[in-house]
Amino acid sequence: MSTQLWQPGVVAAVCVADRVGQPKQAVAAIELRAEHGAVGDAHAGSARQVSLLDAAAVRAFAAANPAVPLPPGAFGENLLVDGIDWEQLPVGTTVQIGAARLAITQFGKECHHGCVIRETAGDCIMPRRGLFLKVLAGGMVRPGDPVHAPCHNYPLALLTVSDRCSRGESGDASGDRLAELLRPLGPLVARGVVPDETDRIAGMLRDWCDAAAAPALVVTTGGTGLSPRDVTPEATRMVLEREAPGLMEYARAAGAAHTAAAYLSRGVAGTRGRTLLVNLPGSVRGSEQSLAALLPLLPHALATLRGQVRDCGRGGCGTSKGCCR
Repeated sequence: MSTQLWQPGVVAAVCVADRVGQPKQAVAAIELRAEHGAVGDAHAGSARQVSLLDAAAVRAFAAANPAVPLPPGAFGENLLVDGIDWEQLPVGTTVQIGAARLAITQFGKECHHGCVIRETAGDCIMPRRGLFLKVLAGGMVRPGDPVHAPCHNYPLALLTVSDRCSRGESGDASGDRLAELLRPLGPLVARGVVPDETDRIAGMLRDWCDAAAAPALVVTTGGTGLSPRDVTPEATRMVLEREAPGLMEYARAAGAAHTAAAYLSRGVAGTRGRTLLVNLPGSVRGSEQSLAALLPLLPHALATLRGQVRDCGRGGCGTSKGCCR
């Protein structure tokens, strides 16, 4: 099974129009502005800030309608993108397009009455194949820019264990960084902050794992060291049904390539039901290095735990590597 985290795509064209319901014109670059859309485009500032079409869908339409001229923007799209399987990505998915970060808000739309595009092209694929996105972080986008969309859609939860964060005395820097790094695995459906108290930590983990829509992965940050207040591993063991010690052994070994202090982390990993729990250190650098080591392993681990992989050691998951023993 592939451990790839991102689908790589590319921007084929960028387009704008000063009126709605009209074909757009290809331009050399567009500026995507946060919470606004494509600067200079008629849809900017609306509920559908940015429109996008899969270039493969346009090519398929062109092959079926060879007499119809289809320059970029013919269906009213701001972005024409190649190489991404958009159908597997749910609303809310975040994607990186050039220098901008966007979130999918809608698939398809109702076609305008008397749509100029439909009259010109004989059909309009935007209502059934178009995507609409809002701009989370702005930037310039040009043809040839890379597009990165997640390969996975696992629901995730993130728990920060810190007395100071829980009292509002410091920001949650490690949690914020982990939330960013976890994006290619799927959406963050739950996030919390608790003090370094065994019962509070265990209670939150148990509530998440035992919920009807339990996350596939719960990551904790903080409370894994040798301080008397560091009780995250003990609290986690109260919740676990099975331990997976190899994960944290690997993470510590990877961290030790940067600093021997990585071996002072006592974090544990294991499963409860169909949820994998992983303890990471509380420092930004330590948690980042640990997660970077684990990320290539997690898609396969989560697929196995959720019953999507069978007989892996005999190649039943599409690989002959014998990675589950």
